[in-house]
Amino acid sequence: MSNDNALFEDDFDMEFEDDFDSALASVLEEPAETGLVDLDAPMKEVEDFDPSESSDETPAITVSDLDEGGYRAIPAISAMAFCESGRTAALMEAVANDRRMAQATLETQGGGLEAAITYLQENQTPNLLILESSAPNATMIAQIDELASHCDEGVQVMVIGNTNDIGLYRQLMARGVSEYLVPPVAPVQIVRSISQLFADPDAPFVGKSISVLGAKGGVGASTIAHNLAWSLSESAHVNTALIDLDLSFGTTALDFNHENQQTVADALLAPERVDDAVVSKLLAKVTDRLSLFTAPATVSQIMDIPTHSYTSIIDTVRRVMPYVVLDMPHAWNEWTYQTLLASDEVILVCQPDLASLRNGKNIIDELKAQRPNDAPPKLVVNMMGVPKRPEIPTKDFAAAIDVEPSIVLPFDPQLFGTASNNGQMISETDAAAEASVAIDQLAGTLTGREIVAQQKSLLKKLLGK
Repeated sequence: MSNDNALFEDDFDMEFEDDFDSALASVLEEPAETGLVDLDAPMKEVEDFDPSESSDETPAITVSDLDEGGYRAIPAISAMAFCESGRTAALMEAVANDRRMAQATLETQGGGLEAAITYLQENQTPNLLILESSAPNATMIAQIDELASHCDEGVQVMVIGNTNDIGLYRQLMARGVSEYLVPPVAPVQIVRSISQLFADPDAPFVGKSISVLGAKGGVGASTIAHNLAWSLSESAHVNTALIDLDLSFGTTALDFNHENQQTVADALLAPERVDDAVVSKLLAKVTDRLSLFTAPATVSQIMDIPTHSYTSIIDTVRRVMPYVVLDMPHAWNEWTYQTLLASDEVILVCQPDLASLRNGKNIIDELKAQRPNDAPPKLVVNMMGVPKRPEIPTKDFAAAIDVEPSIVLPFDPQLFGTASNNGQMISETDAAAEASVAIDQLAGTLTGREIVAQQKSLLKKLLGK
């Protein structure tokens, strides 16, 4: 992730006077206790792999191919992998532990194609066969033909071979093989392939989910979420939905100056009645590309909504929108935890203080542990440069939390206050402001699209606009 255009504390000509060394040490020495049961870890798509890496390790994870949509859960299928090498067996173990495989079962055996043939002679065919073979092309084809005589109709077959040969690929496809992969292969490639093989043909696409969470209350996470959704739609030009999940105190309707009779609570309270057509009607359109699911923002009713309702509604919105920004409340419970784990991207918003550092590090460490093959959460340091406030320098903050900030936003009460009071986003108030440019940069990183920053004209500068 590039930080070439990000804003750091050097931009604010600040002098850091207070000594935070002892406080930092005490924060970092505190053990993170979540009290939660370990969950299966998700994987992410890989762009590049260095073949010089040790053959005992899976490929490193980089930024995913952002044009392929989001990741979907895999249905309750049975799968068997017949491996020849320890590396592929380890790869299958990583796939089996992927969070999207929670409903599926994947069993691994040795012996490759020959073992698969022997097994199927005496056992039922699973929904998916993953077969590793280093045999010559002719031998592999002959074994596939023999295997076919023992397979039930409709089984999906994935072959991992060592020959990058278009002729072999065509012969395998002609025999009903669903996928042919050549190492090095990352777990996420297997997961995505399985997901595509068992995707609902009536709803083959899901959008990317982006959760925005504050490390503590008052760090501006909702403001970042709202402006990011605006930037995705109006600067990156992708259709985006913003879902305000802070049911009691959400500010989406206020920030966009857009009241809607139907809120996300209506959908969450009756998820079984909400399908793609219904959710399309419930989403309130504020621009051609941006739609809102506002929160009721009321304390007159305490809504105890189960986790599966959140999952169902978010998944439904993802089926109709390419990008879905989730404005997460500052809370830590089952549904927020599961939603963060299930998100394609997590953005953590912090202020440069000890509470943000402690909470942020705990959250990031937990998500890294449960999502070891994902990119780590993206870090946004907000409100940098508050006058006379002691702050942790960005470099120290990043080193302690072990994540480089994607962007650092300056403390600019005039810009953000004016935008909030006018029911506008900051880019509507001043598209060339440092904060506007930085959030556009983040939107560009998430979409893989280049966003050209707007520059202030000389006349506007002279007029102080």
